[in-house]
Amino acid sequence: MPTVFQGTGVLLAIVAVFGVINLKYLKKLNLPDTLGITLTGLIICLVVSLVGMAHPEMGAYARQLITHINFSEVVFHGLLSFLLFASALHIDFSRLREHKVAVVSLATLGVLISTAIVGAGMYTVTLALGHPVPLPWCLVFGALISPTDPIAVLAVLKRVGAPPSLEAKISSEALLNDGTAMVAFLTLVGLATGASEFSITSITTLLLREVAGALVFGVLVGRAASWLLSGIDSSPVEILITLALATGGYSLAESLHVSAPLAIVTIGLVVGNHGATRHMSARTREHLFGFWGVLDELLNLVLFGLIGVEVIALSFKFSDIWIGVAAFAVVLIARAVSVAIPMAALRRFRRVSPHAVKIMTWGGLRGGISIALALTLPEFQGRDMVVGVTYLIVVFSLLVQATTLGRVVRRYSPPSGDGA
Repeated sequence: MPTVFQGTGVLLAIVAVFGVINLKYLKKLNLPDTLGITLTGLIICLVVSLVGMAHPEMGAYARQLITHINFSEVVFHGLLSFLLFASALHIDFSRLREHKVAVVSLATLGVLISTAIVGAGMYTVTLALGHPVPLPWCLVFGALISPTDPIAVLAVLKRVGAPPSLEAKISSEALLNDGTAMVAFLTLVGLATGASEFSITSITTLLLREVAGALVFGVLVGRAASWLLSGIDSSPVEILITLALATGGYSLAESLHVSAPLAIVTIGLVVGNHGATRHMSARTREHLFGFWGVLDELLNLVLFGLIGVEVIALSFKFSDIWIGVAAFAVVLIARAVSVAIPMAALRRFRRVSPHAVKIMTWGGLRGGISIALALTLPEFQGRDMVVGVTYLIVVFSLLVQATTLGRVVRRYSPPSGDGA
């Protein structure tokens, strides 16, 4: 088995090659680097799989090589803390506060509505197509596929030119809905495995600990970090402090059993809006934000490259494709309903664009977090199919929704540019 250093070297080399191929041979598609690398990885992996049919030993070696990469571990304990911190660092908190009611509603009520609709729809689809999956595990699937992926969403929103208010809602929702989704996921897995029983009290306690605990922890650590940064005017040292925040803060949040992703987002928001504006010189702030901007782009390339190569390690059946197509329709309908209900309630208090639901529905991208959660599932009837369907939905989301989101935004955005 290769060492961590060797594995990292191989992974970076593979992603770098994908990037070169994308820029040299797929440039006519005009895809963002992240999506181009994903598509390149998919094409190469499909070619390898076809070659593997004629030469099984080559296919087996390729699968063995990829399975050495623990996708869930790489995402949750390698990339996620850096990517979430980098994204939150650049979020304007005043704009987030302006849309706080919509964002909180979408990140909590919206996720729960989507989980229920997707779970019921997935159960119906698998039953109708002759590959039934127990309802509890269909609900688990609903929980892992319902949250929009902040990494995928933010990578695309940077390019499509969405109106500021709409971009604020979509990006902020994506950053915050992981907390609700993780609570729903853990609760439903416990119910499905019989490890826990349904209890309003236990679910409320878990929600308060994971979400409220993460917010309190994030604010306290972010404020402490801002105080540390106040007496320093050295770009390298301040960058080092923020790196420690992203890694140490994530690890400490996990050890305290609060939502680590939400905690890191909160820390990033506090440091980016309180620490950076009040306690840093303009030169240091420029260096810090520049460093995290570059790191964000590099790690995005690695994550999307991983999504491209992970297909080799999955067990696909032809029937999974049709279930995946039907499940994607269910997920899209659930997204529309879970956005429409909070937006309908919001219309009583402020003006909302009549096309906001359309744009936010199509902009609800799924990404690596859903795949990582699916790969942590224990064995049950239909597990491989659920993992395969999750992968198909994520790939379709990235290669179809993400690439056409700009056109949807341009078509449905109001002339004023206000997508609220």
